[in-house]
Amino acid sequence: MLEFIQWNVDPEIFRLGSFAVRWYGLFFALSFYFGYMIMGNIFKKENVPATILDNLSLYMILGTVIGARLGHCLFYQPEIYLAHPLEILKIWEGGLASHGAAVGILFALYVFAKRYRFTYLWILDRIVIVVALAGFMIRMGNLMNSEIYGKASTLPWAFVFLRDDFSMIPRHPTQIYEGIAYIGLFLFLFMTYRKKGLQLPEGLLFGWFMVILFGLRFLLEFLKENQVDFENKMALNLGQGLSIPFVLIGIYILYRVYKKPFKPWP
Repeated sequence: MLEFIQWNVDPEIFRLGSFAVRWYGLFFALSFYFGYMIMGNIFKKENVPATILDNLSLYMILGTVIGARLGHCLFYQPEIYLAHPLEILKIWEGGLASHGAAVGILFALYVFAKRYRFTYLWILDRIVIVVALAGFMIRMGNLMNSEIYGKASTLPWAFVFLRDDFSMIPRHPTQIYEGIAYIGLFLFLFMTYRKKGLQLPEGLLFGWFMVILFGLRFLLEFLKENQVDFENKMALNLGQGLSIPFVLIGIYILYRVYKKPFKPWP
């Protein structure tokens, strides 16, 4: 008889009355904390005022939360949230989509770059370093919540998610697969920046981020259970369909980077 990993972690770290601190919230907060520290070092290295970093953090928080929430509501359950729009505001009940977060961040950074007179690709090249790290943090939060897991598996490292999956079927721990992919992407982007710094062609890190992250996301979706019923009738699930445009954008950016001479900032 095969032995599998029995996963039964409490998603709450502790509770005081009706107030609970959850692992997901902790990892979400840590992603912004470490992102702030890393971007602080980058801004210091490139002589960008620290006050601008505080404003950038606000843009990032708003873009991430609003984009992720709207992405979940409009991509996965539009019939519910369009009929009851006030439900969109109940973020504490769960429901955030990474593709929505990506759109929200891209829009927020576009507004930020225009306001503070940075080139769009300059800020994107640097922010994707911390976004990759945040992706790892979020997937660890999903693991602690016993959510977004994979299809049935007989592999020895398969997880039985006791709290959420009442079928008791061993499954791919796709949260861990994605987490490993994202931390690897973070190290690749971070080390590339450390090595080349200001000599990086604008768009290089952003282009590789889009191709690698969403390319891996597309492949890993084959191992995941569908999140909503309508995906069962689709050749590719919603996560895969939404990943394709991001990969194509990344390929286009890399094509432009390698075709045209780079222009160092500023």
